[in-house]
Amino acid sequence: MPLFDFSIDKLREYLPERVEQDDYDAFWAQTLAAVRGYPLDAQFAPYDNGLTSVDSFDVTFAGWNGEPIKGWLQLPRERSEPLPCVVEFIGYSGGRGLATDHLLYASAGYAHFVMDSRGQSGADTGDAHSFANSPHSAGFMTDGVLDPETYYYRRFMSDAVRAVEAARSHPAVAAERVAVAGGSQGGGLTLAVAGLVPDLVGALPDVPFLCHYRRATEITEKNPYGEIANFCNRRPEYVETVFRTLSYFDGVNFATRANASALFSVGLMDDVCPPSTVYAAYNHYAGPKDITIWPYNGHEGGSHYQAKARLDFLRKLFG
Repeated sequence: MPLFDFSIDKLREYLPERVEQDDYDAFWAQTLAAVRGYPLDAQFAPYDNGLTSVDSFDVTFAGWNGEPIKGWLQLPRERSEPLPCVVEFIGYSGGRGLATDHLLYASAGYAHFVMDSRGQSGADTGDAHSFANSPHSAGFMTDGVLDPETYYYRRFMSDAVRAVEAARSHPAVAAERVAVAGGSQGGGLTLAVAGLVPDLVGALPDVPFLCHYRRATEITEKNPYGEIANFCNRRPEYVETVFRTLSYFDGVNFATRANASALFSVGLMDDVCPPSTVYAAYNHYAGPKDITIWPYNGHEGGSHYQAKARLDFLRKLFG
């Protein structure tokens, strides 16, 4: 599709005013304290992946409300000391898939922890807390959205924080050398965890979703942001309530609290996660940062070219 958002010059200086509630930090401190009130109970069951160079482990750990969350841990078979680790989050409606779907980072010599996505269609992890009986639109974007306490992404982002803790608990992982990564929804979760976990060394959000929600709903009709717009269209009395809730889960607000070295990516023709929403988070990002720009790409971003950029970034990050 053609360019539809701000020019690249305007994107580079786009620094929108943030919407942040007075109890934002208290909300997240209380949320994570409640989650950490349950034992992590991370379990790593060896899994026969049929490969000779990568060891796979079927992971289960306690996420939100102590509930079991699935994942994969991938390790290069030849290893002699704890390894730097990439914790990865998955795009919207996806799940952890098969162990053999995730070989890039272990092949590069790193530990790789892949978190499943609670309740989503490709996932092995369920979600017992859906608020389908309250007003909502189809999908996850408005599930429990009338209150930040009940919103779907409160549970999911809490799981993501615990995924870092689970990865760090494995003896093959160098706990002080952990980066988080993901594309689209995974990029949004990457920003959330970077803002909530202060001692990460790196963050790699590709074409991140879950950022600058109101502008996103005003300039694209594509889902998943379209789910929010559809709900607000059908229930206009809830518009301000919806965006108040979403402000607790906005990558722009997480970005201001992040200090890990970051590599973002953006597709300038991306009508799923529009460029201005990515740049809103990038320009507010508090830590060292760089961004890879793909001028003629949509939501696929740089695809395998961006994978090479991530490996180059990690090589410098991890030494």
